[in-house]
Amino acid sequence: QVQLVESGGGLVQPGGSLRLSCAASGISLSRYAMGWHRQAPGKQRELVASITSGGSTNYANSVKGRFTISRDNAKNMVYLQMNSLRPEDTAVYFCYTKLGITDYWGQGTQVTVSS
Repeated sequence: QVQLVESGGGLVQPGGSLRLSCAASGISLSRYAMGWHRQAPGKQRELVASITSGGSTNYANSVKGRFTISRDNAKNMVYLQMNSLRPEDTAVYFCYTKLGITDYWGQGTQVTVSS
């Protein structure tokens, strides 16, 4: 059974940093593309960053130059380093992957950027 568990969210001041982690079980992450999505109150879930099995990355325009997605295949982990955080980055952040036609989501971790 595939499980994704996020951690690392919290409250941070504008301009601060957080690193989110996604731990996977029941799957070898090295074989799959992974992504981080976020959902703010009253808004649709949106893709923030993704990384292929080969390590190629893609970012939403709103986070380019501030966020970095990475993976540690040996630890079966995916990370999202978030720098220069802004109030508009406030959202629940979800780890995501897709195996065949099945989507897998973590439970989400809350990130709040506020002074």
